[in-house]
Amino acid sequence: MTSVSISKRLQTIARYCPEGARVADIGSDHALLASYLLVKGMASFVIAGELNEGPFQAAQKQIHTLQVKDRASVRKGNGLAVLQPGEADVICIAGMGGQLIVSILEAGKDKLEGVQRLILQPNVGEEAVRLWMIENGWQLIAESILQEDGVIYEILVAERGNPTLPYEGKDRTQQELLRIGPFLWEEKSDVLQEKWLSEQEKWQKVIVQLKRSDKPEAAERIKEIEAEVKWIDEVIACLRTDKQ
Repeated sequence: MTSVSISKRLQTIARYCPEGARVADIGSDHALLASYLLVKGMASFVIAGELNEGPFQAAQKQIHTLQVKDRASVRKGNGLAVLQPGEADVICIAGMGGQLIVSILEAGKDKLEGVQRLILQPNVGEEAVRLWMIENGWQLIAESILQEDGVIYEILVAERGNPTLPYEGKDRTQQELLRIGPFLWEEKSDVLQEKWLSEQEKWQKVIVQLKRSDKPEAAERIKEIEAEVKWIDEVIACLRTDKQ
C-alpha cells in the first residue's frame, strides 16, 4: 500500500476519526482523506462520495492505486444518498459552505441512523452548522481552528447528546458562541483572533464603499455594519486581554 500525503487541514480531520471506525467522506476531494485513513490503519472501511463524474473518476483512481478494494467504496451520488442507514460510524463533510453542509445533513437525516460522530469543516457559515447541531440533537464535543496557505479553517466535531451543553456557563451568549465557537472561545488562539481581525477589516472596507453610495438604503446598511464592527471590536479586545 503506497503512502498518501494530505494537507494539515485533512490531517486534523483525520485525528478526529476514532480508530477502527467506518468512515464516509462526502465530497471526498479525490478520496485523499479516505486513502490516508486506510494507509494509516485508522479506519476499518471508507466510503468516498462524489456528486460529479470528474471527481468520482479521480476518487476511484486514487483508491485503486492503494489496492484496498475490500476496505473501500467509491460512490457517485448527491450527499448522503450514497449511504445506507447503519453503514457508517463517522461522516466527514469538508470544504463546503456551511449552508450546503446543513442542506446535505437535512436531506439525508434518515442516513444518520447509527452514525456516532460528525466531523464537519465548513469554509464559511460555521454558525449555520452549529445551529443545525443544536436543533437536531448533536452535541459539539470539539473544535479546531487552523491556518494553511493563508486560509483559516474551522473543524467541528459532534456526537449525539445534549446539544446546548457546550454553550452553558460561558461569558458569552449562546447566539454569540454559535458564531465564535464555544471551544474556540475557551481556547482563544492566535488564529481565532486573526480570523476576527480579518472579518473586522472586511466590514470596514464595505463601510467605506457604502459611504460613497448615494442610494437611500446605504445609510441604514452602514448602521447595521457599524454595529457588527463594534461587536467584533469587543470580541477581539477580549481575545487580546485573555492572552495577556
